[in-house]
Amino acid sequence: MTVTASVRPEVLPAAPKDLFIDGVWTKAAEGRTFRVLDPGTGEVLCTVADASPADGRRALEAAVAAQSAFAALTPRERQQILHRALALVAERREDLATILTLESGKPLHESRAELTSVAEWIQHFAEEAVRVHGSFQENPGVNGRMIVTKQPIGPSILITPWNFPLSQAVRKLAPAIAAGCTSVVKPAKETPLAVLAFVKLLADAGVPPGAVNAVTTSESNAVMEPLIRSGLARKLSFTGSTPVGVRLLEQAAEQVLSCSMELGGNAPFIVFEDADLDVAVDSLMVNKMWNCGQTCTSANRVFVHATLMDEFERRVTERLAPMVQGHGMDDGVTLGPLVNERQVRHVQAMVDDAVGHGARLVMGGHRLDRPGTFYPPTVLRDVPASAELMREEVFGPVVALIPFEEETDVVQRANDTDYGLVSYVFTESLRRAVRVAEALESGNVGLNRGTVAYAAAPFGGTKRSGLGREGATEGIEEFLETKFVALQL
Repeated sequence: MTVTASVRPEVLPAAPKDLFIDGVWTKAAEGRTFRVLDPGTGEVLCTVADASPADGRRALEAAVAAQSAFAALTPRERQQILHRALALVAERREDLATILTLESGKPLHESRAELTSVAEWIQHFAEEAVRVHGSFQENPGVNGRMIVTKQPIGPSILITPWNFPLSQAVRKLAPAIAAGCTSVVKPAKETPLAVLAFVKLLADAGVPPGAVNAVTTSESNAVMEPLIRSGLARKLSFTGSTPVGVRLLEQAAEQVLSCSMELGGNAPFIVFEDADLDVAVDSLMVNKMWNCGQTCTSANRVFVHATLMDEFERRVTERLAPMVQGHGMDDGVTLGPLVNERQVRHVQAMVDDAVGHGARLVMGGHRLDRPGTFYPPTVLRDVPASAELMREEVFGPVVALIPFEEETDVVQRANDTDYGLVSYVFTESLRRAVRVAEALESGNVGLNRGTVAYAAAPFGGTKRSGLGREGATEGIEEFLETKFVALQL
């Protein structure tokens, strides 16, 4: 693995750093701010507005006030807003990608790929905006008709994570706009800048005042809990860790808020003896090293048939060795830093725990001694069931290899988790592929591929991995209520 030197300070593209409430950029109460760091250098990028609970309340009240008028726009008008936003994403692509890289640390080519994903999600929900449908039929029991319609659920609270700041925000904002729901979006404190830039883009695209509001804060629970409990919102959509999601669900229960939760994962990646190893290794590299492993869909437990283990380990380490780790703005960098110091400590603790329980360290395993929050590609072999990373996400560039021999055994081990977001299966047998995919307890399964998230497909988890779905038709349904009208003739 090659490690680049620290880059020179980069110029942050112009972007808003204030709160956006009722169509106006405004300072936080008492002018409070918090710092946003560049994880590639550890230095301060800028400061942004640090909202108070009162600021959050103003934002939600603006969304409530704007709801009726926004819902009254025709589906075609909301579609046109999204089409204009799509054009502006293409126009501002490089600035947005630079902001993403500077605040999150991911290499610039990954930030550009995130913008490609953003465009796909906007386009998909622009198309969904004009496809909302209901039904009209005779009442089979009486002389009347049954009418079923779909209406906007209402003001929505959208809480987004730091690992894919922009694409995760768009997965919520685009269907909310398409459905006719106003919103308050609260980005992660580590990565607020791209979301603020996108909210400005939406305003430039014609989103009416109050329809989209943005609140940044260093104290998420203090600001968001009063909003969730207020009774003013009708929808909560959250992407993040399971413990935080559980706390938000408890808060939302008081007002019986509709909730969408995309939470943690513990993805198994199963390589059977008849797998195409080239495909399996290629898929693992993309799956595990994208965003330095900080992905909820990332393979957490790599089960490899015992007859393939030595060869699989050799191929993986050979692919990891040439990776270039450094600041995301440097040319040739293929692996950036972790998002912050807390994440470095978490990954190191998980690796140390696995080794302490008997796993063999093949490569990596110790943070890099350089500015920024860098952790190298790491391979562990023969990770025992007692290791913590067999139960919880490592969320870093750590490949945990576990041998297996029997299909029934590996399926049972793959399902032996509280989580059920994604599973991956590699086999050349169609019968086995279908059999195992149906037996795995997860909301998404990748068969001979390491990616599963697409705008046109429903994405979400089972068990403690979440509630609801993003993408496809299901994604806009999360922001719609079903109304039945019984018509007597």
